[in-house]
Amino acid sequence: MANTIQDQYAMPTQTESLRTDKKNGSLGKNDFLEILMTQLQNQSPADPMKDKEFISQMAQFSSLEQMTNMTSAITDMAGAQQKGSLVQHSQLIGKTVTWQQTVKDENGVEQTEERVNEVTSVKQDGSGTIRLLMDNDQWVDSEQMIQVDAASDESEETGNNGQDSAGS
Repeated sequence: MANTIQDQYAMPTQTESLRTDKKNGSLGKNDFLEILMTQLQNQSPADPMKDKEFISQMAQFSSLEQMTNMTSAITDMAGAQQKGSLVQHSQLIGKTVTWQQTVKDENGVEQTEERVNEVTSVKQDGSGTIRLLMDNDQWVDSEQMIQVDAASDESEETGNNGQDSAGS
């Protein structure tokens, strides 16, 4: 009896070259599975792959697939969070914020100054940075904000901390 696999039971031969990930030139999970199947197909019948080796390679494949799925999920979550950030920052429209600006003095030394302005608009630029338009027509990165003041209400307008003049 010959130690060969009959053609009807053999896996089809691989006709195309291994595909690589176009982004970084590395092999993907499908390529890993194809290599494993080719290795199993072409192993020597006199010295087959041991169960431990096969289980180890299948565990590696499973880990690779899980890492790929996790990377995809994290990328999706980061994109959703970035879109949500624009909506959150839109709540600043009409509020007074304190923000920091780095300026050079007459000697060329950089100093940080605090500015106070009202936010009139919010946008997300091409790099994903949230930018705020101040009432002085200056765009500011959201990272420059250090304080957000509550919207003014009637108690602040009276100047008496909400007490009327008859109650004093």
